[in-house]
Amino acid sequence: MQRSFILILILVLLLTCSLSIHGQSRISTAEDRAALADYIIEKTKIRAARSSIKEQVLDFDPIEEMMAVKSEVVNASSEEELYYALMKLSAARRDRHLSIDQVEGGLQLPPIEEGTAPIRFHPDYSEDEYFVFVSDLGADIGKHTKKTPSIGDKLLTINGMPADEYMAEVKQYTRHSNLANFWRRTAYGLSEKSDNLPASFYGSTLQLTLEDEEGTWYDIDLPYLDEVDWQYGRRVITEYPGYELAWETDSFHLHIPTDPANKTIVLWWYGFRSDLQDATDRLVDYAAENDMLDYNIIIDGIDSRGGSQGAYALARMSPKPFITTGGNLKLSDITDDFIAGYTERYLSEKSIMDGESVETDNGKWVMDWFHGPVLQGLADGQAYSNNTPFKCAHLPHYSDWVMKPADQHFSGKLAIMLGPWGGSHLSQFAAMIIDNDLGYAIGMPDGGYSNTWEWSEVLHFPISGQPVVEFMWNIGHTIRPNGQILEGNPPVVDEFIPVTKYNYLDYKLELLKKAQNWLRKEQ
Repeated sequence: MQRSFILILILVLLLTCSLSIHGQSRISTAEDRAALADYIIEKTKIRAARSSIKEQVLDFDPIEEMMAVKSEVVNASSEEELYYALMKLSAARRDRHLSIDQVEGGLQLPPIEEGTAPIRFHPDYSEDEYFVFVSDLGADIGKHTKKTPSIGDKLLTINGMPADEYMAEVKQYTRHSNLANFWRRTAYGLSEKSDNLPASFYGSTLQLTLEDEEGTWYDIDLPYLDEVDWQYGRRVITEYPGYELAWETDSFHLHIPTDPANKTIVLWWYGFRSDLQDATDRLVDYAAENDMLDYNIIIDGIDSRGGSQGAYALARMSPKPFITTGGNLKLSDITDDFIAGYTERYLSEKSIMDGESVETDNGKWVMDWFHGPVLQGLADGQAYSNNTPFKCAHLPHYSDWVMKPADQHFSGKLAIMLGPWGGSHLSQFAAMIIDNDLGYAIGMPDGGYSNTWEWSEVLHFPISGQPVVEFMWNIGHTIRPNGQILEGNPPVVDEFIPVTKYNYLDYKLELLKKAQNWLRKEQ
């Protein structure tokens, strides 16, 4: 009997230990979770490069918003609850660039069967109160529903929840820097089933109530599929009437006019990729060889992503000098570690620029700035480093930020087509064009998310020391040529044309015509 009791006791202890290792221990105790929330909030106060103009426009205080979420962190009873509470804590800062991620030994989410419903949505921005409409359909959607939706049909409910209520709930978990971009990303993500949101937002199917053009409501129930063949595709329409594709690069595609009398080229701009300098040089050389340097340029920036080196491109696309965007670094408890990490990377890789982008000198300019003005500012007790041209090896660390046209450059006029889809370096590129009056901006302001530097840290519970998640902070401002902070503050376009359910499919063509009309008037 005693032996059986000992065996049972051992089994209970082993089971308890297993549960502790694989389950509840990952969320530690309420005391530990409170300490973790306090750590995040206090470090946010110290490290974050806050955008006062964004906070004013969106009418929020990030610290107050984070404090309001603290109780959800403390009261979490599972890894899933704690993970999404931390996601809300992060999203409370309203910064598109800042995410949280799972780490080894940290919080783990239960597996979810991901998929895509054969329907897409987009916001209508024609009024102050946005709404969401059908923007694309799976090619075989008729297999899954009796009534086939039409492009423009209004979304009323998602899984029984009114659309406005759904958007308000999702906003708490969604990183965004302005409302237009939040609505765009959330509308697009309605079709996706993933761990970007708690499992409670999803059913086994996507149940929707829609309103057609006649005002009739109808319900559809769509499955989540592994793959969807779309009727229209995303927004990437890269064919322009009266133009033909000349060549492609990773950063942009060049479209030249088929009519010799047309003295305007179109650049479909994908992003500011690592080839941007070579691509821009190729463009200028091509124009010189084909007697096109006096041509106008229309930049289709609607689909653009981020990167760097936009100033390099503009110095070759415009005949005017211009002020670049600038940046600084918030000086705090992690500044030394931040610089040390970049320095180690520079010494081993001889390049430290973000992502795929590589500046002219592979980062030496930044290294000199880190070890010069930045560390001097830290020693002097400054809250921020000096404001300097944005990661720009073409100008001194202390300068007027003015870039002059390159020796060989276009001399025609410039127009740019923008929408609420992208941001990051696109926001900086747009700010340089608009704030310096280098050209004409048409469409809608971009997504308005931009900062110079970020700090990522694997969080550990302060008491137990166990890993939790990887957490990010924005530790630098991007400064527009007009002197304003760019984060959450995209430049206003010259001609505002909102995306609506009526013009969605032809939005680019509408903007292209507007740009062409402006260029004709300016000649």
